[in-house]
Amino acid sequence: MGCIYETIIRPMLFKMEPEQAHDRGRTALMALSKVPGLCSLLRACNQVREDNPVKLFGLEFPNRVGLAAGMDKDGEFARAIEALGFGHAEVGTVTPQGQPGNPRPRLFRYPEQRALINRMGFNNKGSEAMLQCLSKDYPKGKRKMPVGVNIGKAKATPLDHAVDDYVASFRTLADQADYFTINISSPNTPGLRELQTKSFLRDLLTTLRDENRSYAKKLGHQPHPLLLKIAPDLTYAEIDQIVEVLLDLDYNGIIATNTTIARPRGFTSSETGGMSGGTDIHKRSNDVIDFIHRSTEGKLPIIGVGGIDSVESAGEKMDAGASMVQIYTGWIYRGPFFAKVLAQALKSHGEDWI
Repeated sequence: MGCIYETIIRPMLFKMEPEQAHDRGRTALMALSKVPGLCSLLRACNQVREDNPVKLFGLEFPNRVGLAAGMDKDGEFARAIEALGFGHAEVGTVTPQGQPGNPRPRLFRYPEQRALINRMGFNNKGSEAMLQCLSKDYPKGKRKMPVGVNIGKAKATPLDHAVDDYVASFRTLADQADYFTINISSPNTPGLRELQTKSFLRDLLTTLRDENRSYAKKLGHQPHPLLLKIAPDLTYAEIDQIVEVLLDLDYNGIIATNTTIARPRGFTSSETGGMSGGTDIHKRSNDVIDFIHRSTEGKLPIIGVGGIDSVESAGEKMDAGASMVQIYTGWIYRGPFFAKVLAQALKSHGEDWI
């Protein structure tokens, strides 16, 4: 099926404007999600389950391959993602109220590098719309894989009030999220990456931790796992500061990394935005993963993201210290069943990463 996708289906999709192709794919996945029987059949064919469930953050994952945030921005087709072999899906980034994102065009392909540049700008329908989608179509308690919710700041919200946006989305979606990822690393919302700095980070993460604990105590539940997604463009000193805060506040993990504002040598496009896919981001995210793993002595679980387009590149993420991986751009280039291929390969070597 991978050959059919790469030789027939992908060339047809790549004749379309990138966001138009994305919308067509999204529509197909939404349609698939509405047919539970077909999803069940596909899941039986594609779902790879490790001999022992992958236990991380207090959750159980059927395998080590997840869909990164950005594809399913509104939680509209998580059931289809499971049917295609993924072990978890991260939906979002979502903001409290819907927003259109940046003007089009805002998504660009670079097939020679197997890369994308996007400046989408957190386009989404808002946290209440996501709640309705998840609770109706793929509700917590009836899923066979975890769904994480990636939350962010609205473009119009000043940095001094950013924490209010994160808390608002947390409160709206706490009943449906299996875990939360705090996104402070997208380059496409003005000023967002400043939240990675000392002056904002501790207050933001402390407030969210306390909100999480209060919610759990009120309902008699365990708190939700909380993860932070960081940029690949940070210095090692900046990463050290972030990791110190995460450990101090008992955060459950880190996602390394988001898209990069750097460009490969010789790359000629002048389009702005975050670049994903390609060997440069793969190597940089590996370096960040390795640094975090070594500096924390493996105490902070890591989900590795960036430039995964083969079994070998997924394995390199795991070898660097990741406990699981997420894909996005590689899925677009390699096809709908790429997650199954990766999950099967990582299962074969699962003992190496326990």
